[in-house]
Amino acid sequence: MGLTGKFEANFITMKLDQAVNWSRKWSLWPMTFGLACCAIEMIAVVASRYDLDRFGAGVFRGSPRQSDLMIVAGTVCRRMAPVIRKVYDQMPEPRYVIAMGSCATSGNIYDSYSVVQGVDRFVPVDIYIPGCPPTPEALIEGVMRLQDQISKKKVFIKA
Repeated sequence: MGLTGKFEANFITMKLDQAVNWSRKWSLWPMTFGLACCAIEMIAVVASRYDLDRFGAGVFRGSPRQSDLMIVAGTVCRRMAPVIRKVYDQMPEPRYVIAMGSCATSGNIYDSYSVVQGVDRFVPVDIYIPGCPPTPEALIEGVMRLQDQISKKKVFIKA
């Protein structure tokens, strides 16, 4: 800041919450948890045709300790539920979950003893993407809606 009281052209001013949320929003590291046919659409979204990486979420991680977004895609069986919860618990904070497809969101037509009627029964879900299977465009829209949620969160709370 010079003597005139004006900022120079190469300065940006913003609140610290906005800066942290901006960096979190544009650097999501998803971890795939493909359980059925929805996983094919999830794989397609990182290919060159849809290029999820242009939204800052294209580098899929194989380890939960290196990711902050879990995309659960497909039918969740009762025996798989504790495994998904264990993987979720290994993710660092802040962590987000997208339930992709009708099976992950509600169990779809598989109303039986072996299928969990929605992944939200054992992990908190931030975004639900309906469809059987949902299109890659729907997953991109879900990621964009999650980014909108992230940009509105309070990072620092006044003591």
